[in-house]
Amino acid sequence: MNLGIVGTGKIVADALFAMQPVEEIKIRAVFARPHSREKGEELAKKYGIPKMFTDYDEMLDESDVDTVYIGLVNMVHYEYARKALEHGKNVILEKPFVGTYSEAEGLMELAKQKGCFIFEAITVLHNDVIGKMKEALPKLGRIRMMTANYSQYSSRYDRYLAGDVDPAFDPACLSGALRDINVYNIHYAAELFGRPEKVSYHPNIGFNGVDTSGILVMEYDGFSAVCTGAKDSDSPCFVTIQGEKGYMKIDGKPNVAPNLTIVTVDDSGDPVKDAAGAMTRKTIVETFVPAETHHRMTREFIDFARIIDGRNYGEADRYAKETLDVMSIIENSQLKES
Repeated sequence: MNLGIVGTGKIVADALFAMQPVEEIKIRAVFARPHSREKGEELAKKYGIPKMFTDYDEMLDESDVDTVYIGLVNMVHYEYARKALEHGKNVILEKPFVGTYSEAEGLMELAKQKGCFIFEAITVLHNDVIGKMKEALPKLGRIRMMTANYSQYSSRYDRYLAGDVDPAFDPACLSGALRDINVYNIHYAAELFGRPEKVSYHPNIGFNGVDTSGILVMEYDGFSAVCTGAKDSDSPCFVTIQGEKGYMKIDGKPNVAPNLTIVTVDDSGDPVKDAAGAMTRKTIVETFVPAETHHRMTREFIDFARIIDGRNYGEADRYAKETLDVMSIIENSQLKES
């Protein structure tokens, strides 16, 4: 894969570090918008990137890039992804994918027409934990509840409270807690259960109309998934799925998924008394810790390079369907954008 980097912000710096051990990726160029030229030059020098552009069309036309990684502000994801596909380039697009379901569907169709790949860069789908969860799900019996919480006090929130609105707190930039942070929780639900029957969102709205935190409720057949995301407050982060025969839980940030505990009922054992004196079912406890990686984003880039270089359209289609499920959930969340 000959990769072009689009953007110069923090997520791009993280991505460049994450890609370092991925031998299949050759970074051939970086694009910086004119006002970020100096940052682009610094990244090119630091990571040995041979070309730096401030004209996006020029990078797409004149470089040997076959794939672009887009790490720009959310509101321009669609524009930059579409232009890359029109130039016959594969696209890795940072989360949240785009603004609307129709935009997402349009990009997927355009990619097929051009024989290209397009992916959402979402770490949830590229961690061994999600595979283990899918494997363990039938052991839990009938699912009764999913709860997830990704709450992290934003480093930009104090500025926001003072009236200095960063793009991360600007609804015009397609930002906010639902798209920026709760989206990880949504991906767990979509990957494990698909599209819900009904969606509702209960946000805390800031002075400019942005959702600084909120609770998303997804109603499935027989259970609900309740996902909390906050940029205005802190809380322990977790993902829990409960069934009639057990539960499983991630303790930690959903975008990292550092572990998984699976607790299932041992039908061969008698009930036991818990610390409160109640009789509880005997259980079997399994723990899973994924292999350590260079960076939380490294595995997704390994997967993208493998799929693109191997022309594995079937696997790419599976990821595309999951992204469309998430876009459907977001669009139907009843969040009123300002």
